Amino acid sequence: MKLDSKIPEGPLAEKWTKHKFNLKLVNPANKRKYTIIVVGTGLAGAAAAASLAELGYNVKAFSFHDSPRRAHSIAAQGGINAAKNYQNDGDSVYRLFYDTIKGGDYRAREANVYRLAEVSVNIIDQAVAQGVPFAREYGGTLANRSFGGAQVSRTFYARGQTGQQLLLGAYSALNRQIASGKVTMYTRTEMLDVVTVDGKARGIVTRNLVTGKIESHAGDAVLLCTGGYGNVFFLSTNAMNSNVTAAWRAHKKGALFSNPCYTQIHPTCIPVSGDYQSKLTLMSESLRNDGRVWVPKKVGDNRHPDQIPEEERDYYLERRYRSFGNLVPRDVASRNAKMVCDEGRGVGPTKLAVYLDFADAIKRDGEQKISEKYGNLFDMYEKITGENPYKMPMRIYPAVHYTMGGLWVDYNLMTNIPGLYALGEANFSDHGANRLGASALMQGLADGYFVIPYTIGDYLAGMNPSTDKVSVDHPEFKKAEQEVMDMTKKLLSINGTKTVDDLHKELGKVMWEYCGMARNAEGLKIAKQKIKEIKADFWKNVRVLGKNEELNQSLEKAHRVADFIELGELMVDDALARNESCGGHFREEYQSEDGEAERDDEHYAYVSCWEYKGPGQEEELHKEELIFENVKLTKRSYK
Repeated sequence: MKLDSKIPEGPLAEKWTKHKFNLKLVNPANKRKYTIIVVGTGLAGAAAAASLAELGYNVKAFSFHDSPRRAHSIAAQGGINAAKNYQNDGDSVYRLFYDTIKGGDYRAREANVYRLAEVSVNIIDQAVAQGVPFAREYGGTLANRSFGGAQVSRTFYARGQTGQQLLLGAYSALNRQIASGKVTMYTRTEMLDVVTVDGKARGIVTRNLVTGKIESHAGDAVLLCTGGYGNVFFLSTNAMNSNVTAAWRAHKKGALFSNPCYTQIHPTCIPVSGDYQSKLTLMSESLRNDGRVWVPKKVGDNRHPDQIPEEERDYYLERRYRSFGNLVPRDVASRNAKMVCDEGRGVGPTKLAVYLDFADAIKRDGEQKISEKYGNLFDMYEKITGENPYKMPMRIYPAVHYTMGGLWVDYNLMTNIPGLYALGEANFSDHGANRLGASALMQGLADGYFVIPYTIGDYLAGMNPSTDKVSVDHPEFKKAEQEVMDMTKKLLSINGTKTVDDLHKELGKVMWEYCGMARNAEGLKIAKQKIKEIKADFWKNVRVLGKNEELNQSLEKAHRVADFIELGELMVDDALARNESCGGHFREEYQSEDGEAERDDEHYAYVSCWEYKGPGQEEELHKEELIFENVKLTKRSYK
């Protein structure tokens, strides 16, 4: 298989500008003849649907929520990066590009990352025009704060509700197009398959989550904006409904899945408190601007934090990483938290936590100032834990948060299936092996507002809107519908003894233990065998109550967990195939004496691209070699 990333020629800073000019255009009169399907209405999906409808295309948008406002994008807290250099502290498009390439441990495409940095400045203007209430300085200018992996302040924020406010901006733009009739909105509708005709994506098969009705929808292109797959671990910071099904079903239709083993473990989450939990809660990385991370110096020190004097505390991030301190990237902060807890210096009832302490910041700036920055986050922490973070340190521990892997896409955001695109977290393209904080919102909105409106025209311009139409009566739609119905009947007929959640938890424990914050070859081989056993158990013993023709959340979960199990196998294969440590992929066999990741650029500077070969078959690995012409591959250091 030949992978063509379609990266434009020419100097890095000119690639996107020249590429936009060279792309084919669809004239305004013809745009109304095309129908585009958008699956998912979070930041990437809502932005894309609104922008494409504004251009004149007909859009069908699908969400499994009752409203696009419930997309998981709403949960993002800390901010969105943009290279505006408002602080006059040395930021630039190139510095954001460099920080992102370095933060991703040199495992991302230069051209994609530079474009992301370049269009970031436009996102803020767009959001402000939509009324997004970013924090402002006393003089009225937009405020910025720092995030991990950067030494400048480039993160725009709305207290700890940035994702919510940005999503409301995109939602208002989407609603305008729904009201105009250019967007047809399908809520409580889940995509269960993508339909290809003559090798091109021409539609999707969905299930109405209220009535159970299986339906087909045809279009000229399909955009998957369905988020990440962190819930393969069962416990994650993702919303419980977040899943991989849309992307995975596309993968099984031929779309390559790239870098699945690159999982981001966020260092700033409320620790697990018991087996009853169904998800974990993120505390924004922005808290590390003013909070200091520490543990006792002495192993097994059970004293209250107030009773531990300053000289008996280990501010380990400040000690090990003098240049970046508490603002090292997430993968570095997470591994160090695990390290000190493994040494027996963890805190709290489970000893799987470290302190995030605001005492110095409150003493320096006053409680009111800290409340203005983080008040809602502090309130959330107190409601969940019963502890007042103004009076005592927060307790935090790493948890699964974001997935850098996803469907392979070229520079135009198109998968290897013509007409099938993937935007936002659903694709692999911009973050390499580790995403910098505040870059998820940036990528989702960049893809939706500023990339896909240009690139999709290049594909559609090659079609004849009058003669190339495909209807849902085509045999391929009927075939896909039947496959979905057959799988649904099979799930309902097993009538075993285990709930879907029971099996999902089993999978999650295996993934976290063997393919989580640290991996090794021996453990990954054990995981592979255990997942095979869970898969066999699932198809023999799962119990899905109810029927298809009704609201049936057990059936919804069963579809999703079946896909998670297969994805888990591929994640393990990907981790086994990459004999190096980089970013969120930390193989214990490949580390320096002081516990830092050791890359192998000679053998592994590539994007892994996995091709589905059929049920029960091992997937085939293809490689997109990464070429670095503008940055030097060096050992990543934040010291």
